[in-house]
Parts: sequence; structure tokens; C-alpha cells
Amino acid sequence: MNTDPRTRSLSETAAARGPNRPLFTKGGPPNYVEKSLAAAAEPFKGITTDGKVVPDLFGIHKTGVSTELIREAAEAFLGSLTPEQRSKTLFPVDTDQWRKWSNIHPTLLRHGTPLFEMSDGQRDRAFALMRESLSQQGFEEALDIMHLNETVQEMTGRLSEYGEDLYWLSIMGAPSAMEPWGWQWDGHHLIINYLVLGDQVVMTPAFLGAEPVHATTGKYQGLRVFKADEDRGLALARTLSEAQRGKAVIAPETAGEDFTTAFRDNLVLDYAGIRYDELSGPQHDLLVNLVGYHVGRMRNGHARIKMAEAKRHLKDTHFCWMGGMNDDSTFYYRIQSPVIIVEFDHQRGIAFREKTKPYKDHIHVILRTPNGNDYGKDLLRQHYQYGHHAK
Repeated sequence: MNTDPRTRSLSETAAARGPNRPLFTKGGPPNYVEKSLAAAAEPFKGITTDGKVVPDLFGIHKTGVSTELIREAAEAFLGSLTPEQRSKTLFPVDTDQWRKWSNIHPTLLRHGTPLFEMSDGQRDRAFALMRESLSQQGFEEALDIMHLNETVQEMTGRLSEYGEDLYWLSIMGAPSAMEPWGWQWDGHHLIINYLVLGDQVVMTPAFLGAEPVHATTGKYQGLRVFKADEDRGLALARTLSEAQRGKAVIAPETAGEDFTTAFRDNLVLDYAGIRYDELSGPQHDLLVNLVGYHVGRMRNGHARIKMAEAKRHLKDTHFCWMGGMNDDSTFYYRIQSPVIIVEFDHQRGIAFREKTKPYKDHIHVILRTPNGNDYGKDLLRQHYQYGHHAK
């Protein structure tokens, strides 16, 4: 049995609630399910700046960073499932279920096997897959987010809507050393899509969030997330000159809305803000380090590869800002290039509806790969087009 106190605490909660825990299966915006399914059914293009995919940005190649332990962890998890669980957990690698992730807290559009229906051993193997796939930073943050979903359950008393056990795991394709496969973790404020092809990895779309971001009471009192995301973005913004702010700041206040959230896989999102080459040398370092922090949620070897990819496109990288720059300000920032999009935003209250304007205790962070490679789609296209993995 896994003795990690963080995962054991979560697993004990899931075991106590069991497979028959109450679920809130309604709610969401008007016609949310119908509109979402219609968006997911559209042919995938990917996020672009003008509706046209920039070609030849991604390629199948050897990275030299082994994915063997990830594959072994996935195989161990699948091997622990009952036939019934396996039938609802395992999907073809090209399934449209990839695109049916949803951040909202009602149990809508979920698929795979949830933590509350797993045995202790199955949950241990699910967490082992996540641990092998992410960096230590990324893994700890994922646990923190799930724990804070327990905090909001404690604060609201709405067990059917919130809880650290309300997360679903799906496996897409058979884990393989050469053929494409992947996994998806789906639930409120934590969605990770993870495609593996040989020793290449694509870990987007990824949606991270929390409300509250800081637990001041309850089981996880003292826990806090996204402080570094907030502080690093603010540090860069505060270095901007008046002229630079005239380019970077695109609105005086944040609207508390994400652009690249669920079911916007084909969004047209033009560049905004200030270009990398309009920043000074120290500001270049702050921007690159900010990108590196967000990419650092990936396991270390693949994070280095992603950063090298991002650095090749620095001249086409833009940074934009909405909102204030004081310690108590709410704000939004976006980093956007041909190969990466990062969004950070303070949100309105959802669990706490009295917070009608964006506030600092509700944060969303989204990572995307534009130009057709979210979910590793461009790698999949090339794999099928050329008939084999790179040799």
C-alpha cells in the first residue's frame, strides 16, 4: 500500500464515501451539455491566430527521455481494474472523449472510472501514473487542487457537488512503447490531457484552478496554490515602462473569463499585448522564467524539451495583461506563441456566489498547444499519415 500521506488522506476520503456517494448531475449554463457536445463534434483544427494552422511546427522524433515508467504505471492501473471498470476506462486513442473534458463542478460529461469507485490499490496505481507523468511540482499541485476541492465541500456542505474524490481517470489507447496512447484526468478544477508517442509527450489541454486558493479552515488548513503563478506574472508586469504598458495592458480590469477553456479547441485568438523583442534583457529573463514555471508541471526531461521548443519561438511570443498591478489587484495575463498558450485569471465566485466580481481567492490557469497539437493531435496525424513512429 502507498504510504504517501497526501494520497492516503485522499484515498481514505474516497473509501469512506464509497461508490454510492451523492452526485449533482444537473446545473451548468443553459444548454451546456448540448452546446458542449456540438463543439466537441466539430472537426478538430486547434487554436489559431487567424483560422489557419501554421504548418511544420511539430514533428515526430526521438527525445531521448524515456516514457517507460509512465507506460508501466498505466499498465499496472489497467491491470488492477475489473472487467466492468476496464470497459468504461479504456478508449481508443483517437476517441472524441479527449475533447469532452469539463471544468464545471456538476457531474456532467464525465467518463472513465472515478476515484470514489476505485479500491485502495486501484487509487494507489492511479496516483502512481500521475506521479510518473508529472514533475514533483506538478504532482504536488494536482494533489493540492483536489484537496482544495475538499475544502470548498467543507465550507459549503455541498457533498454532491464538491470533494477530493470527484475525479475521473481514462486511458486512451493501449499503453505502448511505440504506438500512441495517453490518459486523461478530469474533474472540477483539474483536467490533464496527456498523450504519449514513443518518448514524446504532449500535456495539453491542462486546466488548473481552485476556489478557494487558500484553505484557512478545515482538514487542509494552510494549503495554498498558484501563489508563484500570481507573483511571477505580477513581477514581470511591474517592470514594464509606461510605453510598454501601453502595449501590454489590453484592458483596465479583468472580466474573469478564460479564452481557451473547455470546448474551445478551434478558437481563433489573435496575438495581443507586447512582443518579446519589445522587452528589455531583464524582462526577457522574467518572461522565459514565467513560461518555464508553467511548463515545469511536466516531468523534468519533457519540460526541458518543451522549453527548448518555446525558446525557438520567442520572437513570436506575446505577453498581455488585464487588470491592476497592486498587491490587492485582480488581473489576467496571457503568454502566447505559435507553440504555447498560458492563461492566468482571477475569477468571480462560483462556489461563493456573493463574490460577483473577480476576486483573488478563485484562480484559473490554462495551458494549451495551439496550431493543431492539443491532445497531441498533430503528432497523431503524422503517425497515421506516415504509418509508423520515427526510427
